[in-house]
Amino acid sequence: METKLIIAGHGGQGVVLMGTLLAHAGMEEGKHVTFFPSYGPAMRGGTANCSVVISSEEVASPVVARPDILVAMNEPSLVKFEPQIVSRGKVFVNQSLVSYAPERSDLEVFRVQATELASQLGDLRVANMVMLGFLVGKTEIVALPTVIQSLKSVLPRRRWGLLELNEKALQKGKQLSRNLI
Repeated sequence: METKLIIAGHGGQGVVLMGTLLAHAGMEEGKHVTFFPSYGPAMRGGTANCSVVISSEEVASPVVARPDILVAMNEPSLVKFEPQIVSRGKVFVNQSLVSYAPERSDLEVFRVQATELASQLGDLRVANMVMLGFLVGKTEIVALPTVIQSLKSVLPRRRWGLLELNEKALQKGKQLSRNLI
């Protein structure tokens, strides 16, 4: 089984961190993974996306032209990548920042108030973790405890003060995924 993802947003939303965590968790679970980040002209405020492939077999290429899953943290990302998603693919949209509705009827769309939920947790910067928790809860692509364990390996030491908040945000996202049909 192979799952191809594109995670996209603007710089500063933590989309590359989301991809890094997914890839690390997949590796920890003994899966084959690739991770390929792409940055726009600016780290903060410019565009950012990454491709992640998680597979039970070797992955031929890190390039994802036709993702099974798109995570769109902002509207330009949804507009840009929606046409590339495979038929019957899944789209996870940060509804807090995206008013555009996907036009394709062959996609399963999940709207998550990631930014609003992060605000309720006290820090907008964890919107990415809310979304990642939701994604993991809905797809079970990796186990959430593995993602949580990966946080300490992936986050720089200077960010370890945010470990607990990131874990809460991941748990909140997963909890929400169980409540939405």
